[in-house]
Amino acid sequence: MKKALAERTAARQGREIKPETRFREVAGRWLASLENAVDAGTRSPTTLEQYRSNLDCHVLPALGELRVGHEVTVPAVDAFLQALRTAKSVSVAKTSRSVVSGVMGLAVRHGALAQNPTRDTARLERRRRKKPRALTLEERDQWLAQLEADEKARRWDLPDLSRFMLATGVRIGEALAVYWPELDLDDSAVEVDHTVVRVKGKGLIRKSTKSEHGDRTLPLPSWAVEMLRQRREDADDPDGPLFPDSLGGLRDPSNVRRVLRETRGSEGFAWVTSHVFRKTAATILDEAGLTARLIADQLGHSRPSMTQDVYMARTTMSRAAATALEGAFTDGSS
Repeated sequence: MKKALAERTAARQGREIKPETRFREVAGRWLASLENAVDAGTRSPTTLEQYRSNLDCHVLPALGELRVGHEVTVPAVDAFLQALRTAKSVSVAKTSRSVVSGVMGLAVRHGALAQNPTRDTARLERRRRKKPRALTLEERDQWLAQLEADEKARRWDLPDLSRFMLATGVRIGEALAVYWPELDLDDSAVEVDHTVVRVKGKGLIRKSTKSEHGDRTLPLPSWAVEMLRQRREDADDPDGPLFPDSLGGLRDPSNVRRVLRETRGSEGFAWVTSHVFRKTAATILDEAGLTARLIADQLGHSRPSMTQDVYMARTTMSRAAATALEGAFTDGSS
């Protein structure tokens, strides 16, 4: 009773969000604040679209009519997330958890409740992550030969796009966002500081990369420089994208991924996605002896552990550890 009276007193003090306020109304306010952050350049428009979609499709149908101070409890949120994990996936449930946490965090800041209920929900465990797979040297040669023989793949620039992504380790959106003025062929380097995304109501745009670590200048191997020199000679717009669409504008990463799936074949390369080139580049650098920090810088990661766990396909046995351990005992044996 004391808690209820305290909440009523707080509500009478003119707070915009009260314990009786429906989750749907608070969600609207939270989404508006996220839109303002996007306009200010502090949040990504793709994050906004992802959260908006998740909110509309999953969160509001389940929690929209509940009162934030009385009914959006730890058991209610936990049951929702676990059911969503089972029905959809861990990634969808984790996004929903972020959305609910953001909405309820706003309610907490307005005094509608004392603590965010998402903090005490059970962890959303993933299944064991598949080992990253990279293209071998032989597979890389076969892949390019297959694309070069496919008219549609050539029309969509997939052979050269594959080469560029292997040469740099960039994401497909980053590769499609590079413009010719950001390329220095004399110095064999390229600036990577944008990515291509589709935003509802705006279409394709170039936005800044995910973080300060995403803004980077990358050296280019000689074979990539020669490929790009030839492309520049054939380019219609010397100030446009390296890999433009048929009208000279930005290419949609989703459409390029679709064509990649259509031209990779059903046998041999059915497992290849655009991210495989990124993993392959990381694995090549790892096998060459570069440190995890240098490889993380190449890929635009802030944490080398992320690079090691997700992007390096380490399947080759090395005798270096056994050699180092040979001297574990004075007589060379146990």
